[in-house]
Amino acid sequence: MTGSIIGDIIGSNYEFNNVRNYDFEMFPSGCSYTDDTICTIAIADAILKKIPYKDSLIKWCRKYPHPKGAYGASFSRWIRSKDPQPYDSFGNGAAMRVSPIGFAFDTEKETIRQAQMSAACSHNHEEGMKGAAAIALAIFRLRNTHDKDSIKGILGWYYGYRLPAPFEWNETCQGCVPLALHLFLDSSSFEDAIRKTVSYGGDSDTLGAIVGGMAEAYYGFNDDQIIKSYLPDEMIDVVNGFKRCYGQKN
Repeated sequence: MTGSIIGDIIGSNYEFNNVRNYDFEMFPSGCSYTDDTICTIAIADAILKKIPYKDSLIKWCRKYPHPKGAYGASFSRWIRSKDPQPYDSFGNGAAMRVSPIGFAFDTEKETIRQAQMSAACSHNHEEGMKGAAAIALAIFRLRNTHDKDSIKGILGWYYGYRLPAPFEWNETCQGCVPLALHLFLDSSSFEDAIRKTVSYGGDSDTLGAIVGGMAEAYYGFNDDQIIKSYLPDEMIDVVNGFKRCYGQKN
């Protein structure tokens, strides 16, 4: 899950100011964690505490109500609602927060089930749950097989349409997830994956979070200092707790 957080932080400065240069500055002044990291931490904390994903998302998002870039309008209303109910969303939020599930569970069947559960509390549209399942399953396969070919079938199984053009803004799972899979498959290292993703444009922080999770599972990533530089202590505690429980599966 640290790869997702790093991808989010690196992409944060370029979400609304897309960069076309592959050699962009990765950690300029002003970059920060966004809603992508908050939601990823919430999913990890739910797994650690064995509590419903919905409860953890609401707790963490209400505690951090004004992240860099802000929450999406519909998700923001969901957070603030007195009785939050799923709202048939197919936004890419279902996929950007799911990486802890890909690292935590022991079978493909359970990984898919948990990913769909994590999406369904808010993003219960078929495409939202499909996007979450696709990314969690990709991470599961990459960390277990260390074989990129193992996820090519996911791309064909879940998605069969064109990729968005570079710098085309797309906040849907059906737009971001196949693109993220392609960007990862075209990468040669963790850094190369993030650089290709952010310089592709579009929703840079969320694409960075989605690709970062897959890149961590395949290439590895373990830079505690970067995490400590950007996250509040209570988020670092969740990251460390998750690594203690599931780091051996990475």
